[in-house]
Amino acid sequence: PDVIIEAQFDDNDAEHGQDHLQDMLTDDIKKLSLDTGEKGKAAGVTGVPRAKQDDGPKVSDPRLLPDEFLQRTAKVVYILEKKHSRAATGFIKLLADRNSELFKRCAMFSPVDHRVPRVYVPLADCPPDFVTKPEAYSQMLFICRIVDWKEDSNFASGQLCKSLGQAGEIEPESEGILTEYGVDFSDFSPEVLACLPQNLPWVISPGELAKRRDLR
Repeated sequence: PDVIIEAQFDDNDAEHGQDHLQDMLTDDIKKLSLDTGEKGKAAGVTGVPRAKQDDGPKVSDPRLLPDEFLQRTAKVVYILEKKHSRAATGFIKLLADRNSELFKRCAMFSPVDHRVPRVYVPLADCPPDFVTKPEAYSQMLFICRIVDWKEDSNFASGQLCKSLGQAGEIEPESEGILTEYGVDFSDFSPEVLACLPQNLPWVISPGELAKRRDLR
């Protein structure tokens, strides 16, 4: 058997008026022809036979097929909103090819989140001694923001925003997560602080305690 054709049929096809599907596939199988003459010529020295398949149409109107035999396709036509902040936490390292022109201009940023692509960042954004002592920054967390991703490049382009600190420490890790998700963790403005009680120490009055549920 040079050609193997596999077909799957639902047991309920006959109940749903799909008897014509089996007949149609049977006819298509009959249209396959194996040219023994061509097989002998193609075998040659290797002795491996080839199967020649009829070039005629093998598939009838797809609209006659049931839904389970069809693969739905779609196309993105518009981006309503960019949900990702384009910021990522990760590490920087030198490029592997030290003889390339790109090595003299860029470093590689590897995000901690593997769903984010790796990014080329300018060496000007990196610490001054990064090229001479890259191992000193192997465990240093950085924030990078993606600014572009060309269609013909495997990696995005970005800029280093700041150094967070050593990986594994609570404060740098927390700041990185908040930055990635676009959470504003800056200091409160004087207008907001003015809304707080000014006479310290402040205590809850008995009247407030009487009308509130104590969850302390």
